[in-house]
Amino acid sequence: MERVTSESLEWSESGGSGGIRRKHLGEEGDGDDIGCSLYELPPGEASWPYHYHTANEEALYVLDGTGTLRADGGEHDLSAGDYVSLPADESGGHRVVNDSAEPLRYLAVSTMNEPDVTVYPDAGRFGVFVGSPPGGRGERTLHGYYRIEDDVPYPE
Repeated sequence: MERVTSESLEWSESGGSGGIRRKHLGEEGDGDDIGCSLYELPPGEASWPYHYHTANEEALYVLDGTGTLRADGGEHDLSAGDYVSLPADESGGHRVVNDSAEPLRYLAVSTMNEPDVTVYPDAGRFGVFVGSPPGGRGERTLHGYYRIEDDVPYPE
C-alpha cells in the first residue's frame, strides 16, 4: 500500500483550456490499473473538449464548488457530493465547465487501459494512445490526433 496526501503533491498545469490544475494522486500512489487525479478548474474555465473514451471508464466526484457537466443526453448541474459514472463508450461523453464565481474541485477516477481511442465528436477528431493511457505520464509508442473524415482504404 502506498499512502499519498494531496497536500504533499505539487499542482501541475493540465490540458484543456487555460488554468486547469491537477494532482496525479493515483500515479503518485503507485496505481497501475486505476488512475485518480484531483482537478481544480478556475471560474469561467472548462475541462477538455467534449469527448468519450473507447477503452477507459471514468467517474467524477465533486469535492467543492459548482459547475455544469455536459454529458450524453444534455447538461447537468454539478455540486459538492455529486458522483457521475462515465462508461467507456459514446454514452460516457463528457465535459466539465465551471460557470460559477469560485473554483471547482473534483476527483476524476478512471481505469488505465491502453490502447485507448478518445473520440471528440464536436471536432470530428479522435486521439490514439498506445503505451500509456490518457492521463498517464508514461512513454507512448504511438500517440496522435486525427480527423475522422480522413478514413482511408485498407493498405494493400
